Amino acid sequence: MVFYPKLDPRRNMVVGVGSALIDILAHESDDFVAAAGGVKGGMVYVEKNVIDHTVGRATLTPAVVPGGSACNTMVGIGRLGGRARFVGKCGNGPMGQLFRTDLKKQNVEPLLFESDSPTGRVLSLITPDAQRSMLTFLGASAEARPEEITSACFDQAAIVHIEGYLLFNQALMLGVLKAARQAGARICLDLASFNVVEQARVFLHDLVAEYVDILIANEDEALAYTGEKDEHKALAALRQGVDLAVLKLGPRGSLVGCDATVVPVAPFGEGQALDTTGAGDLWASGFLYGLVGNRPLAQCGALGSRCGYEVCQVMGAHIPDDRWQVIRNDMEVQWP
Repeated sequence: MVFYPKLDPRRNMVVGVGSALIDILAHESDDFVAAAGGVKGGMVYVEKNVIDHTVGRATLTPAVVPGGSACNTMVGIGRLGGRARFVGKCGNGPMGQLFRTDLKKQNVEPLLFESDSPTGRVLSLITPDAQRSMLTFLGASAEARPEEITSACFDQAAIVHIEGYLLFNQALMLGVLKAARQAGARICLDLASFNVVEQARVFLHDLVAEYVDILIANEDEALAYTGEKDEHKALAALRQGVDLAVLKLGPRGSLVGCDATVVPVAPFGEGQALDTTGAGDLWASGFLYGLVGNRPLAQCGALGSRCGYEVCQVMGAHIPDDRWQVIRNDMEVQWP
């Protein structure tokens, strides 16, 4: 069995850093996505009025839930029974209070800085092929300042998990990385979206080499980062300069590279996905929960695949309570 051996056994928390966003979820056509100015399968930043206008044109009333990539991952860890904290910035109005309250209900410790600006939101347009295209208004989350992020934010953290969307705020990203390193935590970066990687590629390569211990990407993100279409060459390139790299292959499973070893991870379950929103985020939940628990990499990847599969069977990034109970029950049997 292959393990990731570098975690401090005295620490057992994962701390996520990212944008505190409210998710607005709508099923629409490819034509609707194009007319809204979306990038199929990607993410673009817009003003609040663009989201309001697009929601007003939606075929059905969209669902509204707390979200954001790193936040979704921390919620998954909390629901698995792990210790999780989320660091971000939100508005001080009703949407911000909803965000804070929901985190506590999901067993996640909120460390939220507040602003008079509106809480950020992301409109996920889900097409019939289950792909989601995102229009994002950062709102208060864009006002997070590097000086707000100190090593105290990462007290007791074994792993600090950072969403790649922070690459658009390079000063904030560097502040987070330096504070996490000062706190003695391992740093995990999820590349988040292929167009984010394309726009920040040079900066990204430099910071990965200096700070990142664990790098997570899907096929599109890996191609944008490495230029390699072949999955084994892409994984080899992702592993350069990091302790551990993950290449997610969608319905084909994933590959986990650690030292000189590649651990293949089979996909979980069968059937068509209803919505891929949060699939990568929840995959990271299972994987990081396993790492902090010092489980073999194959088990970490298998739990990641399970969580990623389950969230694809529902609309949005929140797995229902009854399914979380099934996952935990199965975990108790499989992880004696």
